[in-house]
Amino acid sequence: MKTKKAYILAFCALAMPAMVMSENDETVSRAAYDSLLRRVEAIENAQRGGETAHAGCCDAIDGQTGATRGNRGEKHDTGKKKKSKVVLGFNKEYKDNEDFTKFRVGGYGEMVASYMDYGPNRFNAPYGNYREEKGRISIPRFVLAGDYKFNHWFQLGAEIEFESGGTGSTYEYETGTGSENGEAEFEVEKGGEVALEQFHITATIFRELNVRAGHIIVPVGLTNYRHEPVNFFGTRRPEGETKIIPSTWHETGLELFGSIGKGWYDFDYQLQIVTGLTADEFDRYEFVGVAKQGIFEEDNFSCPAYVARLNYNGVPGLRVGGSWYYLRDAGKNAIKPYKYYSLSLPVRLYSADAEYKNKYVTARANFLYGNVGNVDKLAKTAGFTGAKYTPIITSPSGMLSGTIPYHEAVSYAGEVGINIGAFIPSKKPVKIMPFARYEYYNPQWKDDVKTSDPRTEVAMWTVGINWFALPNLVIKADWTTRHFGTDNPFRDNGYVVKGTKINTENDLSIGIAYVGWFAKK
Repeated sequence: MKTKKAYILAFCALAMPAMVMSENDETVSRAAYDSLLRRVEAIENAQRGGETAHAGCCDAIDGQTGATRGNRGEKHDTGKKKKSKVVLGFNKEYKDNEDFTKFRVGGYGEMVASYMDYGPNRFNAPYGNYREEKGRISIPRFVLAGDYKFNHWFQLGAEIEFESGGTGSTYEYETGTGSENGEAEFEVEKGGEVALEQFHITATIFRELNVRAGHIIVPVGLTNYRHEPVNFFGTRRPEGETKIIPSTWHETGLELFGSIGKGWYDFDYQLQIVTGLTADEFDRYEFVGVAKQGIFEEDNFSCPAYVARLNYNGVPGLRVGGSWYYLRDAGKNAIKPYKYYSLSLPVRLYSADAEYKNKYVTARANFLYGNVGNVDKLAKTAGFTGAKYTPIITSPSGMLSGTIPYHEAVSYAGEVGINIGAFIPSKKPVKIMPFARYEYYNPQWKDDVKTSDPRTEVAMWTVGINWFALPNLVIKADWTTRHFGTDNPFRDNGYVVKGTKINTENDLSIGIAYVGWFAKK
């Protein structure tokens, strides 16, 4: 209707000078003409504002670059223009809801220095690591992140991770009288990693249903879901989940996500179909933690994996979530799938986690269970024989060696931090959080024979303190102790060989971590 009025007024305004019959009427007619033009422009501006407000009501959909999750947006008045609130995953902790209209660039990173009393490899001897006092300093990761809005409906998100300082390489020209005289060699000189952690296009449809395609985070476990360094206590990521499943876990595929309900019945969900793990990288000591594809230019998509996550957010300060991962046959994603044609190697992962936060306390808990099917048949094909595949290849300690995983793995943990700054009277908020964390994990939790290695069963305590110098910058210090062959870190360690006790591992660490946006428009 407004469009019709604009056309009528425009016609009248343009026809007005033609109806001027006398020179004395020219001034009055010109003024009327200008008045009508101003009214037409006002109507057109009002139309444009209404259309923008209507499109803007969909922009509160979560199009984060970090750990993917559903929208927590609210309904908006369509008669008023609303700026978008596309929130990065690493903003979930410190409530950085800054709007942007076209693009933004940011990132996160962490630095850690540690003192340790143990050697580099606990599996070199039955008693575990030998005693060795040493110091280490590292940059575990530096991540550059960015978002770009094509329009109200489509958005590009990307993250590039530089792990342990990145990688380096060089060409070396051999000289001398040896066999390599005059040869040029390409050598890797630095042991870090550069990885495209995320690269995806998000289509924001409406609150309940949105689509994301590309390289995305797999939200299995608490650490993958909230992997940014301001979102966990301690100088390093919680250890249990990272020893059983990939972390940070990112795959290429398609995702549907959104939010359902409101108030006490507020849920968000994610459904994914992504590239699956490969049986070539199963590991006895890390379960499927290093079984991601990615060593070649293209990943095998012969047998994709299915992922689901559901979070409940109805209680203020509380989030309870769970995730599920299913891969029908990891052997089909191998470099040489024919090696596993006689087998079916399904992978199932289940996780549950919870987090509660208020002004005074932050508490988290998580549980992860993993299962790989038919590992007994896999062990036989790899050279293990007998009704219970009695090992014919063993390590010096008598344990099964090689890359055959155990049937089941488990990890669980809990941590709590108290904000003592909330009890200190101050005009400016202070956040100082001493914390304690307990973790248990075992990548060889259960199988058909008694060949599990006690050195893989770990119970550990971490105690420390976090000082948030800024909402998005935290300084950390902690102490960790690990005990082996037991689920109780206050009890004596288990044994590999009778009479041989496994040494504990202790380290003291300090670190600094940050997350934030550097530029936006």
